[in-house]
Amino acid sequence: MRSHYARGGKGDASSRNAQIRGGVLDSSRLSSLSKERRNNIGAAVMAACVVFICLFSGLGAVGLLGPDEPRYAWIARAMAETGDWITPRLYGQPWFEKPILYYWAAAVGFRLHLPAEVAARLPSAIAALAAVLAIGWLGWKYNGVAENFRESPALLASLIFSTSVAAIGFSRAATPDMLFSACIAVAMAFASGVLRSRGLLRAAPELVPEDSIHENLNLAFFGVFLALAVLAKGPAAVILAGGAIGLWALVTSQWRDAFRLAHPTAMGAFCIVAFPWYVICAARNPDFLRVFIFQHNFERYLTPVFRHRQPFWFLGWITLLAMLPWTVLLISVGQEVLRQWREKPWSNSTGFFYACWAIFPIVFFSLSQSKLPSYILPAVPPLALLCAVSIPRVIRRSRIGAIAVSVGIGLVWIVLSLFAFYMARKLPLAGTGKFWPRTLAECAIAISILLAIILLFAGIRQKLWMTVAITSLGVVATIAAANIAMLPALDPYLSARSHAAFLRGDLRPDRIFTYRLNRSWNYGLAFYFRRELPEWSPNEPDAALVLTNQKGLEEIAKAGRVQGELNEPQQGLLYVPISPHPR
Repeated sequence: MRSHYARGGKGDASSRNAQIRGGVLDSSRLSSLSKERRNNIGAAVMAACVVFICLFSGLGAVGLLGPDEPRYAWIARAMAETGDWITPRLYGQPWFEKPILYYWAAAVGFRLHLPAEVAARLPSAIAALAAVLAIGWLGWKYNGVAENFRESPALLASLIFSTSVAAIGFSRAATPDMLFSACIAVAMAFASGVLRSRGLLRAAPELVPEDSIHENLNLAFFGVFLALAVLAKGPAAVILAGGAIGLWALVTSQWRDAFRLAHPTAMGAFCIVAFPWYVICAARNPDFLRVFIFQHNFERYLTPVFRHRQPFWFLGWITLLAMLPWTVLLISVGQEVLRQWREKPWSNSTGFFYACWAIFPIVFFSLSQSKLPSYILPAVPPLALLCAVSIPRVIRRSRIGAIAVSVGIGLVWIVLSLFAFYMARKLPLAGTGKFWPRTLAECAIAISILLAIILLFAGIRQKLWMTVAITSLGVVATIAAANIAMLPALDPYLSARSHAAFLRGDLRPDRIFTYRLNRSWNYGLAFYFRRELPEWSPNEPDAALVLTNQKGLEEIAKAGRVQGELNEPQQGLLYVPISPHPR
């Protein structure tokens, strides 16, 4: 009996030990899953913060810049104040350089009494966020969600786009460019949904094809966002989207499925959204079609009338700069393109669809007689997607590839910091007490070397998320330094905002003139003074205050009209008191 109970006790003990071991394994698995979930949540939170800082922070850190920002902001402000939501007007006269969408969006900000810079730039920031969501959705839908969410194309594409030079710069620009590019990005996302419903484009395995209802919704939204792009910048939107899809159809021989995007549902949605403003504006302004369609579209593309002529390869270099600090990833994108070229699974390749979307705008505008850096912006979202899809494969495939990517990004940081050090010596800020450009640049060099070392370690360990996170945080730190220290200190040298604020209480505002200033200063001063400042003439007999530059001062001094001495250092503009003309 005793031995029986002893044997039974051993069996029970063995069973209990197995249960304990099973419980430990389950507990360990749950702990591992819980840790992975926490890491993924942390990555998502970090990515959201990075996107917000890159796209929305410091919209008012510097006043409106260049000739375009104050000009477009003036039109939007006038639209909000006059209630004329059809005809864009600059200084009271119709201005048909661009369509209406940006002016509507910025006018809402002015109606809400937001600060001028925020009202003017917020539409671009919101549009950039829309582009982030579009490419994030594409990365999730067509390339799947990795077991490790931190390495999923959805998250990587959003971070790569948001931290690129192009997205950071144009999300802070009071221009229609980001609205235009974001609307095309969203339209292309819905176009891909239509193609997928036709059995094309490889999707994530767990996702099933859409039914006819979803296809019609995709068609409708494709038409809506393509129409919004036309309202943002004109008929070039149809050419870019249609050209990219046409290039894809040409190579894959899927013409029938591509023409599905011209379905009456898409065409009807496009016409309902795009046509009303064009028709009403043309009816109210007989010169609208001639000025906007022929002069600012056909002539701009076919002739150098606007003096933006550049060599054919210009936009290629701009694309490399626009993708900084991720430019090195374009090498891995090229490797993936060559691999797919050999395998030729083009009709089901989302990567090839993204490549057509990216290549066509660059080639199309490279053929134009007028070239501006903003022309490559529609290519940046698909390039971010291509980078997000290719970089995990490169890093996982070999340690050499991972090291090459990490070292390349680290070298980019070092080169950028050296360039900042070189430029710091040219800035007229040393000794002003605001900040010391050379000291900041030296700190930037030290930090970039540290980043390069950490990135090298991440490459050796083949840590994709560490590479992306460190690079993104480096971008965030750079933006924070610019918003807090650099841009406010540079504001008087770049923008008319501080000068207008200083002179707003002048006792004789009617006697303030400009002289020999470039159009950036003239448009900026007009916006902040809320009126055009007249150009001073040496024949002007009365006393005045003239805003000018060093060359203008020399001419005024040669004419013997400078009153007193100028003791204050130049900060962007010179305030020159003019003595009355001898009678």
